[in-house]
Amino acid sequence: MEILNILKEILMGLWETSGLYALVFDDPKKLIMIGISFVFMYLAIVKEFEPLLLLPISFGMFLSNLPAVLPEDMMYHAEFWAMEQNADWLFTVLHDGGLLDKLYLGVKLQIYPCLIFLGIGTMTDFGPLIANPKSFLLGAAAQGGIFFTFVVAALLGMSAAECGSIAIIGGADGPTAIYVSSKLLGSGADYDLNTGTIALAAYTYMALVPVIQPPIMKLLTTKKERAIKMPQLRQVSKTEKIIFPIVVTLVVALLVPSAGALVGMLMFGNLLKESGVCDRLVDTAGNALMNIVTIFLGISVGATTTADNILNWDFAKVIFLGVAAFCLGTACGLILAKIMNWITGGKLNPLIGSAGVSAVPMAARVSQKVGAQTDPTNFLLMHAMGPNVAGVIGSAVAAGVLLSVVAY
Repeated sequence: MEILNILKEILMGLWETSGLYALVFDDPKKLIMIGISFVFMYLAIVKEFEPLLLLPISFGMFLSNLPAVLPEDMMYHAEFWAMEQNADWLFTVLHDGGLLDKLYLGVKLQIYPCLIFLGIGTMTDFGPLIANPKSFLLGAAAQGGIFFTFVVAALLGMSAAECGSIAIIGGADGPTAIYVSSKLLGSGADYDLNTGTIALAAYTYMALVPVIQPPIMKLLTTKKERAIKMPQLRQVSKTEKIIFPIVVTLVVALLVPSAGALVGMLMFGNLLKESGVCDRLVDTAGNALMNIVTIFLGISVGATTTADNILNWDFAKVIFLGVAAFCLGTACGLILAKIMNWITGGKLNPLIGSAGVSAVPMAARVSQKVGAQTDPTNFLLMHAMGPNVAGVIGSAVAAGVLLSVVAY
């Protein structure tokens, strides 16, 4: 009998210290989060919704919600990121943190977003924007959703930091949203939101660009406007392409210093490409480095999406305000494009205005697709790429403005 009691105690000890016991009895909400991570994996693999980032994010969510009985077994410690972030905090993360804690340092220190912008710069052709400088206006107009949402969020009683972090989702630029939220939200203990929830919403809407934009585009334009054919853009010289990133960096740094890091890395990557003398660096930044950083960024951001951060009304507000910001940004771009079409006597197709959001090159492709549905012989892609790449710069500048406003 005594042997049976000892055996029973051993088995009970094994059961109570198992991950399954912790998952079912300690925090059953983690089961919901694991289920949500499976849904995102399905969307990434089967539906191919932004798979390069959604799959790492969903697997990071999966890993951080797996049960761990002992603190040292955890890959991500949410309590570390609620601490005051000083030298002692950094030592704690490096000494006691799990793998995902250490990878997440690249997000909190704003390293990953800037490196992503470096890679984007090596893959971006600013030629259509240089050939048609009016595209800058469309890229700027499409950021209107950001500032409108900032005001709405403030009216809902959110802090300035939370308003800025939610509003930047309207730029449809994941790295920019991560950069702004990681700077503004600071210690997670001070706010109801965190960078992971902002990033999840931002990349969700980026993946849904082909679903969200077309109804707005058709609602705000007529069939006649959608059928407008635009003349071929002029050829841009190599000298212009080399001077452009230098001038943009200088102007942005002088006007909005807070945007200097993002725009500077974007333009540095583009200068490497256009110079024609740094092929090895361009290849590394646009391929190997970009892929490595994307993995680290996705899985570490996904790790922050714990049950406490997602299963609440605050995340519902992020989803609602985020889609409002994105829709308004699309509408602002379209409305200004309609005005410009009227000023030019019907020479500008308003559809390219919707590409002013920063989802490159997806938004430009949507403009092309909607235009081709009206007239299959209408080719708007290169014209739409102008506002699209202008939107990348515009979202970074908007980020700098938000950072300056909140800091002030």
